[in-house]
Amino acid sequence: MKIKATLERIPGGMMVVPLLLAATINTVAPDLLRIGGFTQALFVDSANALIALFLLCTGAQINVKTFGVSLAKGATLLTTKWIVGAIFGLLAFMFAGDNGLWMGLAPIAVIAAMTNSNGGLFVALVGQYGNKDDRAAYSLLALNDGPFLTMVALSIFGMMGFVNGMFSMVSFIAVLLPIIIGMILGNLDEEMRSFLDKGSYMLIPFFAFSLGMGINFSAIITGGIGGVVLGFMTVFITGTAGYFVFKSLKWNPIVGAAEGSTAGNAVATPAAIATASASFSSVVDIATVQVAASTVTTSILLPLYIAFLVKRLERKGTTFNHGEPARRAG
Repeated sequence: MKIKATLERIPGGMMVVPLLLAATINTVAPDLLRIGGFTQALFVDSANALIALFLLCTGAQINVKTFGVSLAKGATLLTTKWIVGAIFGLLAFMFAGDNGLWMGLAPIAVIAAMTNSNGGLFVALVGQYGNKDDRAAYSLLALNDGPFLTMVALSIFGMMGFVNGMFSMVSFIAVLLPIIIGMILGNLDEEMRSFLDKGSYMLIPFFAFSLGMGINFSAIITGGIGGVVLGFMTVFITGTAGYFVFKSLKWNPIVGAAEGSTAGNAVATPAAIATASASFSSVVDIATVQVAASTVTTSILLPLYIAFLVKRLERKGTTFNHGEPARRAG
């Protein structure tokens, strides 16, 4: 039975299939794998640990002489995602009706969902379609976790003042440290670099499954059509913007598109914003469910969109071999 070959024939299959399988299990029988012990530790609670190990393995492949390229890619991703999300958030505020909503969407939900990205999803997609510099770009993307960049956008728009405590340097360093440790190990010992390289690809289906165990399809129903629309906007607008920005810079455009998602931590952003400014309290409930729906929608839709983009590039002659895109000869 050729399981690996079958998964590899499906665009993004090493990530998409485990994630959707786990999401289905979590929706239909959420307690099936939550039985404690090694089973729950591996299949339910392992995402953060496995992603951290993936980042360490990735860091080991980085040559200190080229680390600047990874930082440039990370900064470009972060800036593109924030600018696009902030622009649509501003439009939502400008054209919101008397009920404080724009086409049924809460403006703070638009900013929270579109400026934030799912780091685990990005790591999984780039692990399959990006090179070592692309994977290390994640080192900067932790900055869009939580309400910090939403707060920055709202402050620029004059909607509220900046509030201390919305960004944690310790949390940022905690994300960066595995990459740095891996980079030190890889640059000190070539054999260690080769040893850790094996983990970069192998870990993807395992942490993808664990990520899927955090997805419940019922969130799409709860968030209503507005949350689904917000998810589509996040994937097709921010993802496409990242695609073309990276393409214009002669970088792998799939990596740019891989930022088109909303992370689960963004669900708490509307409440955090409302706590800092009571003027948002009237829309905090609807904003929360819309962001939650966007999180689930993008988790399902983005891998499919990436698969479409990969197929499109392959038809034009680009091949993807374990994360290294190249033009076909002839």
